[in-house]
Amino acid sequence: MLDDLDRRLLRYWQAEPSLSPGELAQRCAVTPGKAARRIARMEEEGIIQGLARVVNWSALGYAVEVSLRVTLDKTQGNAFDVFLAEARQVPEVIEVQTFLGRVDVRLSIIARDMAHYQQIYRSRILTLPHIADIEALMHVARIKDDETLPL
Repeated sequence: MLDDLDRRLLRYWQAEPSLSPGELAQRCAVTPGKAARRIARMEEEGIIQGLARVVNWSALGYAVEVSLRVTLDKTQGNAFDVFLAEARQVPEVIEVQTFLGRVDVRLSIIARDMAHYQQIYRSRILTLPHIADIEALMHVARIKDDETLPL
């Protein structure tokens, strides 16, 4: 379970991911060693799962994002596993989510433009195995993009 110090460390780090453990310690009014030990413990427990740099793919010329809701033909016992393995191999698929309900899988796809998306859709998506139904939703705007937890 997290205590107050753990939550403060995470709160500061979420707000400013570039802070070093020493800077975090200073902001939390603890020694750098204590902060480092807490961070190491949270990493070992899987609370902190690495650090990442976020690349703005739209700045690299990818102007189209499409969300595909896929229903699989589940008459095949391994439909999920085979579909997911193949979908992971499509470079333009930037996210794969699975669901319970009518929709089984959601794929987020990026493309340079609509012609590029159409090429990806026809040559890479429609050839994925076990698709029973597919619905495309064109991404218009990202209103909120925040993974910060209220700690």
